[in-house]
Amino acid sequence: MTINSELTISFSPTHRLQWEEAQNRNVILYPEGMVELNHSSAEILKCCDGSKTLKQIIDELHRKFSTTGLENDITHFLEIALQNGWIKQP
Repeated sequence: MTINSELTISFSPTHRLQWEEAQNRNVILYPEGMVELNHSSAEILKCCDGSKTLKQIIDELHRKFSTTGLENDITHFLEIALQNGWIKQP
């Protein structure tokens, strides 16, 4: 599956993104288990609020971290997230 850059991206309603103190990191919780996230992955997923397209997410992260050139990494991660059902598009 690939991200449609024209559509908004939202976090899956069957999953929950939260800080897990025991792991000292953000995790995705879902009925079958848990996925531990690194800081970058968590920051990308926090942007998936259903109101932003891929470009808007990339722009937001470039601003937040005062950098550029993250397009490929963000797109690649979101395609994995889409395949795993962590995010969805209309």
